[in-house]
Amino acid sequence: MKRIIVYYSQGGKTDLVAKTLAKNLNADLVRIHDLKNREGLKNRLLSSINAYREQKTDIVPARVDLRAYDTIYFGTPTWSGNPTPAILTIIDRCDLRAKDVILFATMDSNRGESNIERLEEKVKMRGARVIESFAIATKDKSPETLVRDTEAIIEMKDLKMY
Repeated sequence: MKRIIVYYSQGGKTDLVAKTLAKNLNADLVRIHDLKNREGLKNRLLSSINAYREQKTDIVPARVDLRAYDTIYFGTPTWSGNPTPAILTIIDRCDLRAKDVILFATMDSNRGESNIERLEEKVKMRGARVIESFAIATKDKSPETLVRDTEAIIEMKDLKMY
């Protein structure tokens, strides 16, 4: 069984969760980079608006070949209760027909579930079957706590099975 984790991270918490998943699940890892400047108060506010409006953005890599993978994870922070523009852009560029997908979102507040719901709609429109999902709270958590929380989710949801 071959797995890949495709994710976007700005502040590093989603990156830590994705790397913990990859290590524990023996999965390949692809980090999507948004070419738009998202730093600073003004840009963060505009980024939240972009996420709310589901606007696309320029990303690197522009595409990811998923043909060799049985299970695909998509991960993103939660911005205004929504997925980030970078992860929406890559999902729209992927052929997900007949693919099993697991979704995850990191969140500072309690709006990660709406993020997951929207991600689920997007990947299903691309032909995927969502087999599992989870949101993980990150606010005020140390890196060690995030790793432990992620490992607990792996066990609780039996993610090694997929």
